Amino acid sequence: MNRPQLHRIDTDRLALEPLREAHAAEMFAVLSDPAIYEYENAPPASVEALAQRYRRQAAGRSADRRELWFNWVLRLHASGEAIGYVQATRYPDGHAGIAYELSSRFWGRGLAQEAVTAMLAALRAEHGVARFSAVLKQRNARSLALLQRLGFTPAAAAEDALEADELLMELQRPPEPG
Repeated sequence: MNRPQLHRIDTDRLALEPLREAHAAEMFAVLSDPAIYEYENAPPASVEALAQRYRRQAAGRSADRRELWFNWVLRLHASGEAIGYVQATRYPDGHAGIAYELSSRFWGRGLAQEAVTAMLAALRAEHGVARFSAVLKQRNARSLALLQRLGFTPAAAAEDALEADELLMELQRPPEPG
């Protein structure tokens, strides 16, 4: 697999900018919001640690070249402010696992749905992805509601693939591009 060619994606309210190491300082502030870690993970340890992670992610593929990585920073058109990210990993079987994170200041405005919809459409149109998955904590009602609005449904997972409190959601027919 070759490195994916990412481009900027514009929606009504957002610009999805291909992730670069230079986003680290700005995104450190966004990802330092404790509210986004209610269910899992932790904020980045430092701007330098985040820059290092972004450098790896911006390479666009895993070291073994089996996975393609797609990462975008979300920026509001109105203010130019970075508010979060969307990302996907395309696996050798052709499906993509997705993730997203927005600063809690921007929850409840439909911005995550707008960003994820744009990402799904681009991955389908430009990279032939027809099946998407997402793993979330079962207690994360906000994320579950978003995935359901996007058409994701619960899916079976291998017994050892998930933690006891996780849920696998899948989408077989993402939105048509455009």
